[in-house]
Amino acid sequence: MPEELTGVIQPSKVTVSPNKVGAGPVLITLSNQTDDAHTVTLEGDSIKERIGPVNPQDTATIQKTLSPGRYEVRAGSAVAAPKEIVPAVLSVGRARRDSNDRLLLP
Repeated sequence: MPEELTGVIQPSKVTVSPNKVGAGPVLITLSNQTDDAHTVTLEGDSIKERIGPVNPQDTATIQKTLSPGRYEVRAGSAVAAPKEIVPAVLSVGRARRDSNDRLLLP
């Protein structure tokens, strides 16, 4: 089961919460809270996933399996911006334990 993360693209920065997870599948849902459409990039440790453009007030989702390392979630725009949007940093630690074959008891 993927770890679900949420993120926000703001005019000055991108945030992702939580920003520390264990290695394995992740599902990052990002909301664009700016006035411009942005392409979103997840990059790090031999992974580069690009989605978008994500229109203002819209959401997009990145689904990837991540190994331990440091990743950046960046938002780029086709229009010239007066300053760069600071990327979010995602730290991925050792693999999480899976819950396969485990029964939930009351």
